[in-house]
Amino acid sequence: MATTHHEPAGHLPLEGITVVSLEQAVAAPFATRQLADLGARVIKVERPGGGDFARRYDTTVHGQASYFVWLNRSKESLTLDLKSDEGVEILHELLAGADVFVQNLAPGAADRLGLGADELQARYPSLIPCTVSGYGTSGSWADRKAYDLLVQCQTGLLSLTGTPDEAVRAGISVADIAGGMYAYTGILTSLFTRATTGRAPAVEVSLFDALGEWMSQPAYYTRYGGTQPPRVGARHATVAPYGPFTASDGKDVLLSVQNEREWAALCEQVIGRPELTEDPRFATGSDRVAHRDELDAIISARFAALGSQEAMELLDRANIANAGVNSVAEFLDHPALRERDRWREVSIPGSPSPVQALVPPANLSGVDPRMDPVPAAGEHTERILGELGRGPDDIARLCAEGVCR
Repeated sequence: MATTHHEPAGHLPLEGITVVSLEQAVAAPFATRQLADLGARVIKVERPGGGDFARRYDTTVHGQASYFVWLNRSKESLTLDLKSDEGVEILHELLAGADVFVQNLAPGAADRLGLGADELQARYPSLIPCTVSGYGTSGSWADRKAYDLLVQCQTGLLSLTGTPDEAVRAGISVADIAGGMYAYTGILTSLFTRATTGRAPAVEVSLFDALGEWMSQPAYYTRYGGTQPPRVGARHATVAPYGPFTASDGKDVLLSVQNEREWAALCEQVIGRPELTEDPRFATGSDRVAHRDELDAIISARFAALGSQEAMELLDRANIANAGVNSVAEFLDHPALRERDRWREVSIPGSPSPVQALVPPANLSGVDPRMDPVPAAGEHTERILGELGRGPDDIARLCAEGVCR
């Protein structure tokens, strides 16, 4: 099988690696998009008649869904009806020449299709199967649906985010993103293991385990401290002062004090009350957390007399970490992105105008990541089937019978 039809500038680390993915929504597509960024050929197998349901989450990006545009650039889209024998046969022809197989189908669906990790490894010893599940593939929770917000609830994250009066969902799909990141790194690790030992370990990641890892600090705090960290809005639950304060112009400025030197500098150079460093209510980090309300009132009164720019300049001079609380629009125009050339153009289906996409965050010297178009559903079906030896008449028959397209 040809490795890729793309011609990225320069050598990419995963050129020559072929990934076949039965993916939908966020977690698995995030993992495979990052493999595509590094040069892997990613063949995204989608349902005929619409493809990945994430294509229809919204229509905000020139008619395309914001999630889908983010997660699916540089991939090839093949539509296959896996309820048909020929569809499954074609999938196996792809797997015979692939390096990695990724799936995040509904619980049990891969096994019913004969695509479980054990069966695949017995049939294709060099193939790396990667399963992304909700709660793992064993235990009483294995068959439960696991959307992002459900996993935020089950791991306790929702009990930590928000205000004392109201729990609040994290503003991004943090469980899905965590699962996608661990799938990506697990696949890279397995590729390395295969290259160095010849063994191709299967990879399994659950969203619950991935977000559970990220919950480890509050888990330790709760298990050994006796109570869980409180919900304190945008403030840090276990460090003070660490949170936003409103300046006189209405702009919120977040500041963070991490040690006693910074606390003294805040009192002397920003608040203008050096005697607070001797106040027993604020003597240590734990004391400041215990008396957070009193401390916040003092800082808030000072900020009410300062413009946001003036407040940030004072904090900078005192060498105290701070940041304006940006909107998404302000983030999009951030100088740390603009001055470092972090934006690229990516084409999307059905639009003459490209979209702006962020360069992947891991910068590898001498490597320009691939930033190729987002595919239309089934866009590469005929070419991929042709690579597998299907002639035009056979491809036309398959499409007419609904096996593809």
